[in-house]
Amino acid sequence: MRPGWFSRLPAHAPVGSLRRWLTEPDSLTARCQRHCRQFRVRVVFQGRCRPLADEAVRAQLPVREVLLECDGVPVIFAHSVLSQTRSGRLGRWFAQLGSRSLGSLLFTHPGFRRGPIEFLRIDRHHPLHRRVAALAGDAPAFWARRSRHVLGSGSVLVTEVFLPLITSLRRPVAVSARGN
Repeated sequence: MRPGWFSRLPAHAPVGSLRRWLTEPDSLTARCQRHCRQFRVRVVFQGRCRPLADEAVRAQLPVREVLLECDGVPVIFAHSVLSQTRSGRLGRWFAQLGSRSLGSLLFTHPGFRRGPIEFLRIDRHHPLHRRVAALAGDAPAFWARRSRHVLGSGSVLVTEVFLPLITSLRRPVAVSARGN
């Protein structure tokens, strides 16, 4: 665990719907898809840059930032960082995702192992707060979680920031209603 991040949700963590989203053990992409009629991944950045200070890496690495949208509403901001500048097949897959979700790869390919989930309430002092607020509207703080997904000698650290409208996603949409 890195400084500031919690290995369990702290006592001051939200209750109810947001807590259930934060503690979801499986793919958030799949859960979002079950809760809306139209799911979309909007890429807001993909390239090389210096990771955040709490990601404890100094080199410029491949980074991808996306908004997960349900029925046109942004509900999750995801920030993903590869562990190495050259990450073999993981790096190739990462570079070729386009508008597909990273979760669709991480939770369907049998070789991935997920590490523990960490939690943090990011406020105006955290560098992701400014990015999230610019895309999804300002708020004093946002709840986030992150975990490392390992494939062979490479890994990707995925941070998911939950936007306020995530709690408006009430019930799973019936498969026939989604047109599948």
